[in-house]
Amino acid sequence: MKVLLLSPNTLTTPYPVYPLGLDYVAGTLAPAHRVRIADLQVVDRTALAALLATFDPEVIGIACRNIDTTDATEPLFLLQGYRELVVWLRERSPAVIVCGGCGFTIMPERIISFLGVDYGIVGEGERFGLLVDALDQGHDPAGIPGVLVAGGVASQPPPWPGALARRLPAHDDQTGHYVRNGGMLNLQSKRGCSFRCLYCPYPRIEGGAHRLMAPEEVTRIALGLQEAGARYLFITDSAFNSDVDHSLAVAKALREHNLAIPWGAFFAPMALPPDYFAAMAAAGCQHVEFGTESLAGTMLRAYRKPFRPSDVLIAHRQARAAGLHVAHYFLLGGPGETAATVAESLDAIEQLDKTVCFFFIGIRIYPGTGLYDQALAEGQIDRDTDLLHPVFYRPNTIDLEAIEAQLTRRAAGRRNWVVGSGGAPIAATLKSLHRRGFVGPLWEYLAR
Repeated sequence: MKVLLLSPNTLTTPYPVYPLGLDYVAGTLAPAHRVRIADLQVVDRTALAALLATFDPEVIGIACRNIDTTDATEPLFLLQGYRELVVWLRERSPAVIVCGGCGFTIMPERIISFLGVDYGIVGEGERFGLLVDALDQGHDPAGIPGVLVAGGVASQPPPWPGALARRLPAHDDQTGHYVRNGGMLNLQSKRGCSFRCLYCPYPRIEGGAHRLMAPEEVTRIALGLQEAGARYLFITDSAFNSDVDHSLAVAKALREHNLAIPWGAFFAPMALPPDYFAAMAAAGCQHVEFGTESLAGTMLRAYRKPFRPSDVLIAHRQARAAGLHVAHYFLLGGPGETAATVAESLDAIEQLDKTVCFFFIGIRIYPGTGLYDQALAEGQIDRDTDLLHPVFYRPNTIDLEAIEAQLTRRAAGRRNWVVGSGGAPIAATLKSLHRRGFVGPLWEYLAR
């Protein structure tokens, strides 16, 4: 069959993100199928219309990575644009349209109805290949675990049991776009998340147990991305160090195979071996992005984080001592948040030297999370509440606007305290630096 895989994400704030998931989907499709990828970061509607006319796909797969920006201070609902895209595609192609991805898996029944597509893939995208095979052979795909038929009821499939086969990018227009705009391509070293954070849907998307890629395989892909032109790699694991031994083994393999380009990743600021970040630096790591969320102990407990404020400070110092650029991400407004806990967190943040702090205010409620259960018990939502458009948790003793005002007062004059992703000004600065040949996330230029 002729299959078109489509990435509809056109966001460039703070920088364009390579659609890694489509490479895994493409890598799983049987060789008998003809596959093309269209990335709307790269091709416009005119070029897409021409591709539909010449390639004439029988199946179109649309990646839904995000439902919205999850930012209460600057919300943006992405699915409306995807819905309009589906209507546009229907006018130009008789192809079967399938949607999948992280965002889709969070609310599959609601999203398949909203978008008006024919099928959905719940969980990992590799099941798309099974769907295409079934359509090609004239079989009903409804019985395939993880395949949702429009109007049907979704069930959560087990983690993908097969190998994770990734298509490596080629020297083409798509790869060139990301190389020119920051030089970044993406890498994955494992799937699944062993943490049980209150608000996070990751375990539902990828499973609650780690599935580790062999360090040699991670390295093979990293070197392939380097060969394709990447000048920087970002490891997309929810937390690269959630399995400490595995992350050290991956770093060792990258070092031993002489990866020549820098890389960064998200890390949990938990208790780590004293030389952990020195090993990361020796393997080419340059950027450490900590998912810290708060430096108030009561909030970390409420968020079910596997670390304490003292662990954060130690991990920060270890990363800085290894010569790494460090950023922290904070999430204000969870259960139990008060003006006092906000102040406690901000006071402690002032102890973090040479860093950038990104603050997000308000926590989006996703079904299947502990936060959903808590909001339900508190009467903030009920079982009929439509969560497709963002609904944010509301603390009992302080509203989100008051948190924003408190943060804004404390952040005045601090360029390294950024509310949200920084919006248009930060995006414009990064775009200018990328065009001048700088690579990577570049937030280190804000560090103080």
